[in-house]
Amino acid sequence: MKTDKADSTPQVSLLGAWILAIRPRTLPASIAPVIVGTAAAAFDNRFVALPALAALIGAVLLQIGVNLANDYFDHQRGIDTAERLGPVRVTQSGLISPVRVKRAMIGTLAAAAAAGLYLSCIAGWPVLIIGTASILAALAYSGGPYPLASHGLGDLLVFIFFGPVAVCGTYYVQALRLTGQVAWLSLPIGLLITAIMVVNNLRDIPTDAKSGKKTLAVILGVRQTRLEYIFLMAGAYGMPVVLFLTADLAGWILLPLLSVPLAIPVLQSVRCGEGSQLNNALARTAALSLLYSLLFSAGLLLSA
Repeated sequence: MKTDKADSTPQVSLLGAWILAIRPRTLPASIAPVIVGTAAAAFDNRFVALPALAALIGAVLLQIGVNLANDYFDHQRGIDTAERLGPVRVTQSGLISPVRVKRAMIGTLAAAAAAGLYLSCIAGWPVLIIGTASILAALAYSGGPYPLASHGLGDLLVFIFFGPVAVCGTYYVQALRLTGQVAWLSLPIGLLITAIMVVNNLRDIPTDAKSGKKTLAVILGVRQTRLEYIFLMAGAYGMPVVLFLTADLAGWILLPLLSVPLAIPVLQSVRCGEGSQLNNALARTAALSLLYSLLFSAGLLLSA
């Protein structure tokens, strides 16, 4: 990526701009819960390929839709400025016009809704409710009259929809039922995906506070936000131990602990990093969430 000294707008191709808009590094957040939900279905001998694939496609489309919505709505509200320390936002930088980003957001969410309708035909009205709530949450996160991310509720929203809703929903469209164990399995995934959001908001505390966007990180401050990240990571890595001790699962469920050596340097970078230094920590947290989910799912399958 090159930048003209006379113009701060990065010079990229149209395809490159759209890749920036969908933010590929965030997509593990949508893939991880589907992997775990599908592994839980396989553990109970309830795996069904087409619903699992539709759930994955719908989840990725929802994540892209959320990313486009954030790009569009944060620009409209004046939250994204040239002072932003995170990856380039295509609307604010002028790479793609607001109208085109809005159209892409609507089209992507409509495609996600189509996947949801297919799953509703298979699994009934509960999935229709879940899908509708997910799309409304995607819009309400940064849009509407009361954007949840701007009022300290973004972390809770991410935990609910990327943890219990996504994991249990993926399980339900295959098994057509829910179990208490699946709900427990969803918790570490929700904690890890929320940790991704915490790093993002920690980095953006100065610019968000200046623009009036009151994320939970802005409300808590730098020190408490770092403690929140540590708490989320500790909770995620503690859950396999709890499940091993309390549930009818073999020692394979402890496989996610193999990623602890990778988690420690990320924790250290979040504890000490500032500003744009946290961009790498954000990407590494997202990658860690995917690795954890793969190990967690492998542990479930081997336990079966």
